[in-house]
Amino acid sequence: MSGHVTAPAAALADELPNWVTLLRAPNPGPMTLDGTNTWVLRAAPGEPAVVIDPGPADEGHLAAIAAYAPVGFVLITHGHPDHTEGAPRLSGLLGGVPVLAVDPVHTIGGEPLTEPGEHFGLEIRPLDTPGHTADSVCFLVECGDERVVLTGDTILGRGTTVVAHPDGHLGDYLTSLGRLSAYRGIPALPGHGPALADCAAAADLYLAHRRARLDQVRAAVAAGAHTPGEVVAAVYADVDRSLWWAAEWSVRAQLEYLGVDTGESGPGVSGLEHM
Repeated sequence: MSGHVTAPAAALADELPNWVTLLRAPNPGPMTLDGTNTWVLRAAPGEPAVVIDPGPADEGHLAAIAAYAPVGFVLITHGHPDHTEGAPRLSGLLGGVPVLAVDPVHTIGGEPLTEPGEHFGLEIRPLDTPGHTADSVCFLVECGDERVVLTGDTILGRGTTVVAHPDGHLGDYLTSLGRLSAYRGIPALPGHGPALADCAAAADLYLAHRRARLDQVRAAVAAGAHTPGEVVAAVYADVDRSLWWAAEWSVRAQLEYLGVDTGESGPGVSGLEHM
């Protein structure tokens, strides 16, 4: 049986490129690990920076980001509040800098960045990677001869992410992991946890883990588990019971993917909006 993944999904990156800065928000927790990662990218001194995921509305954290002005724009990997809550305030601190997200709700003063292009000395290619949420994107960024992938919560620096049905969709997530497995040897800069040395290696491990979990869910259903709660008890016994509520949302996504009708209407994902 596949165990719960708590370690990094790939080797840790030895160091960050000199054009990448990590600012970690002071919001640690079971779902946010050490806190939300805000990434600041600047191609060269004097060039405007690009900020990825402002994080929560913490004044100290937002002031630390604003200290890296000038900033050209802010990018959002997905709409969960631990990544977006501070965006309006940060935009104001930076004099109305645009915030660009897939979901218009999280966009301020601009349109989503959907096409690859050169911005302030950085080549930025958006990667459509739904699954963790419907609006999840990653960003492949190139500066000189170095490349990184900003993965948001699609790949974490430690452990695995939750795919929370119905906003999260497991089929889409598996497809997105397959897409990220193409970026062999390129560091992954995640939304939580440490930077990883190889995006593709992490994606491969995530895919193997998800497929093993699906086999376990199939077996649990075949053995008579009828509800998400019963599947969690059978499959996620290695997970701390305080996190079973989150595991249940992943199970709902797994059952939907497998076409298993639990007879439940499926409430919203209250509580997972902070993941």
